[in-house]
Amino acid sequence: MKIGIIGGTGDIGEGLAHRLSHNHEIYIGSRDKDKACETSECMIKALSERGISARCSGVTNQEAVDLGDIVVLSINYKHLESTISSLSGFEDKIIITPVNPIGKSDHFFYDPPVEGSAALAIKRMLPESAKIVAAFNNISAQKWKNLDERLDYSVAVCGDDPSAKKIVIDLVQEVSELRAYDAGPLDVSPIIESITPLILNIAKFNNMKDVGIKFY
Repeated sequence: MKIGIIGGTGDIGEGLAHRLSHNHEIYIGSRDKDKACETSECMIKALSERGISARCSGVTNQEAVDLGDIVVLSINYKHLESTISSLSGFEDKIIITPVNPIGKSDHFFYDPPVEGSAALAIKRMLPESAKIVAAFNNISAQKWKNLDERLDYSVAVCGDDPSAKKIVIDLVQEVSELRAYDAGPLDVSPIIESITPLILNIAKFNNMKDVGIKFY
């Protein structure tokens, strides 16, 4: 499968690339193609030293959209609309959003747009034929790139297209020890996204690190 990652040089995007590039063709996208190429080369080398053959290329964000069957929006929420508006070609593609709109004062809080969630805002921004799926929202960014780190978490996945959601669920379960759960339609995305500020507060006020969720 071909997977384009917009914002692929960030922790989550690069971490996903590290953990999926042995099974899939990964396109690490960035506004700065040289940075994307450098990230890709470093990743290929690091995985090669572990005996893992990676298929990964550094590209522009637009090329990540053009080349990917699946496109991951690994973008900070505050840059979401400006980034999406600068790109085209999302028609008929599966779009994965791990984006969480989070505010911070003396604590973290959920700060959604008028649509109710980042995922629902993305649905408004993209063509109707794009298949939006929310996934990977509640995993610490610091955990992704450390390949010695076991990702033993639950991942809630929601979306309106059943076939796209099934593809994403299968993809999630290729990563370390993640377990994916079908959480329902995209309307559930505000609940999923709002879990992230909750676990950040739990970590902050209880002197914990990299808190996640697991369903039993």
